[in-house]
Amino acid sequence: MVVGLSLLAVTGSVGLAVDTIIANSVETNLQTSLDAGGLAAGRVNGEAAAIAEAERVFKANFAASGDLATLKSFSVKPSLSGDVLTLSASADVPTRIMSIAGFDAVTVSARSEINRMVRQMELALVMDNTGSMKSNNMIGAMKSAATDLLNLVYGSAETHPNLWVSVVPYTATVNVGAGRTAWLAAGDAVFDGVNKPFGGESWKGCVEARKDGFDQTDDPPAVRPFTSFLYKADVDNVWPPVKSAQSYENNGTGPNLGCGPAIRPLMQKKADVLAAIADMAPWHRGGTTSNLGLVWGWRTISPRWRGLWGKPTPDTMPLDYEDASDKVVVLLTDGQNQFYDFPGHEPNKGVGPRGSDYTAYGRLLDFDGGKYTTLAAARKEVDKRMTVVCSAMKAQGIIIYTITFGGVPDTTTQALYRDCASKPDYYFHSPTNEELSSVFKTIGMQLSNLRIAK
Repeated sequence: MVVGLSLLAVTGSVGLAVDTIIANSVETNLQTSLDAGGLAAGRVNGEAAAIAEAERVFKANFAASGDLATLKSFSVKPSLSGDVLTLSASADVPTRIMSIAGFDAVTVSARSEINRMVRQMELALVMDNTGSMKSNNMIGAMKSAATDLLNLVYGSAETHPNLWVSVVPYTATVNVGAGRTAWLAAGDAVFDGVNKPFGGESWKGCVEARKDGFDQTDDPPAVRPFTSFLYKADVDNVWPPVKSAQSYENNGTGPNLGCGPAIRPLMQKKADVLAAIADMAPWHRGGTTSNLGLVWGWRTISPRWRGLWGKPTPDTMPLDYEDASDKVVVLLTDGQNQFYDFPGHEPNKGVGPRGSDYTAYGRLLDFDGGKYTTLAAARKEVDKRMTVVCSAMKAQGIIIYTITFGGVPDTTTQALYRDCASKPDYYFHSPTNEELSSVFKTIGMQLSNLRIAK
């Protein structure tokens, strides 16, 4: 009898150990499957789609438990803000030996909480605001797509302590803001109150490209100051009267002709960024200089410009390269780099004074001391300078996403933008408005960082 009782005790102990090992294995797989489902759900837009994706990935992973367990319950509960997903599950594990003692199954459970976090980031959105963006409401599609990206990286939050965004519209020049006269060289036309070269108008804030290679660097104004953009009166820009509003399109006139919206430096509030996006519009004349848009995007996140931008950017920003988790630029164009020659002026219709409209580089025959006598040659040089800027930014660890939009960007432009991107899959060609929305959502999801909170 003693031996029998001893064997029963030993058998019970062994049975408990075996069933416990199996239960622990199932519980571990349950937790791992929940974590995988939560991470997958966090990458999906829409609550219903996120829950469905969580369940799909969870069950695919939990299938490894096979005959060891039967799923008893599974649930996904988003928080009211949508930033947190709470997943829970339980499973019944049939006992192999302990059933002799009347214990037919053991229930195990697990819980996972996933926070949708935004990477610590300084993000510059560098957007084409040239006149061609009016076609097929491409400007509207770009603004809508950029809003989608912001909704993804901000989520339901109005601000994130580790997310700052700048918006840099560009045309054939870039508007740094009319209040930044301290960045201009001494003796600039803006300061000439006697001859009043801007007529009765005020300087809008656009600047010319700096010479001697400084158009390709992030050197601050203390190293090389800027020159105000002044489109002087000529046969292709007869003023007064001044008609420089966006609504005049190619028929506009005035000293600020072709000068688009001003840069909005690093902002923390989502509403401020959305307002800057909403303010963008297609501005005609001059052409396209994506290289200058890109280099100004760099300047909004370069630590060499710390304290220069003013509110809403704190004086302690931009951060040093090694201090910020990511510095990111998204660059978009709907065309190609070019000097534009508006064909509607008199008396020499079709041939602009000195070869083109006025740009941040002056007119075509003024560009780089007159080295480039054709529009094609000038485009090639501007493309080359853009490549230099791309390389310099990537050397600092800046992540660059590039987008060519619509049917105009040719194979040369597409190759230029593809090479500029930090990785081949960070370049996107979007022929249609609908595809652009998908592109920005893809970038937004790539910029969103998920982590398991508990």
